[in-house]
Amino acid sequence: MAGFGGMRKGRREAADNLSFTDGGDCPRCGGDAESSTMTGYLRCVSCSHEWPDPNYTEDSAEEEIPTYHRDAELIEQFKSEVASGSLANVLGVNKNLSEQQEASLARLEDKWMSGMQGRFNTATEERKPLMIMFDDDDNIVSTEVASLTIVSNGFDGGEEIRLEYPGKGTEFYSYNVNDGMGWRRGATAEETARSIANVINNKSNLVFANADGNKVSFELRSDDLRPESLVLFVDDPGGTDIIAEKNGVVLDARNASDFDDYRRVVEMVLEDGIISPSEDQLLWSLRQELGIDDAYHVQMVLSIYGDNTLKECTSCSAMAELYVEYGSWYCHSCEQWC
Repeated sequence: MAGFGGMRKGRREAADNLSFTDGGDCPRCGGDAESSTMTGYLRCVSCSHEWPDPNYTEDSAEEEIPTYHRDAELIEQFKSEVASGSLANVLGVNKNLSEQQEASLARLEDKWMSGMQGRFNTATEERKPLMIMFDDDDNIVSTEVASLTIVSNGFDGGEEIRLEYPGKGTEFYSYNVNDGMGWRRGATAEETARSIANVINNKSNLVFANADGNKVSFELRSDDLRPESLVLFVDDPGGTDIIAEKNGVVLDARNASDFDDYRRVVEMVLEDGIISPSEDQLLWSLRQELGIDDAYHVQMVLSIYGDNTLKECTSCSAMAELYVEYGSWYCHSCEQWC
């Protein structure tokens, strides 16, 4: 039996190593504790057992939540750093550049920066580079083309938001419609704005939407689309719950008070020389509100843009021509007056 002496010796040593020792920290063997490689844990010196440190407290550092106000502050900080300090001479901020340097910077802008403005929908699209647009005086240019504001959260049904582009059709987004194009009223105006922005971002082929408080801003999805041709129209049959705005002009007939207001809207509508169906409806409602007849409207259109003004046909979406002698537009495709 002498051959089993080594085995019994090993068993005794193992029993000694795993035996419980009074006064230690380890819950398994009572051995001394040391810091573990895992944060918040202790390790036994004798048996290498690890257990949670009862005295460990996790540092709860508050992280700053990104906001659009914070983004604006960072942009202002960037502009100040560009104007002075270590970035003062970057990207030709100082205009004493040679013609070769100016041409090189122009090529760099065309290659890497042109056409990259706009936000994206992270759920359905690949990430696009951030575009910061500058004017000739190095001021940051906003890419917002239109916006709407939730002024009251008391929707009673029938509210509709339209996004329209000549030749590309109209997108309809209605309140409380279960067809994927409907938006919901939240507990606050801010929640309603987020619902509208989410639906438009998921469905629109024309714009990106961004909710900031109770305001929803729109940016064009493609550089092929012209800002002046985008139409934003809000049909709010009840009280004033939503107002639309473009180029600083509020697109609400109830907000108009005189002929000057009407002329400002007509000038905005005729930026691209085309009156879309939603724009035509807006102008009609303004005329009803202000008591303006159709003949005066045609004369105003002629004075602003001339007889080349087109109107998108509501029947076939073709472009109808203006016949001044009849004071109306005629669509040759479907042979109807518009």
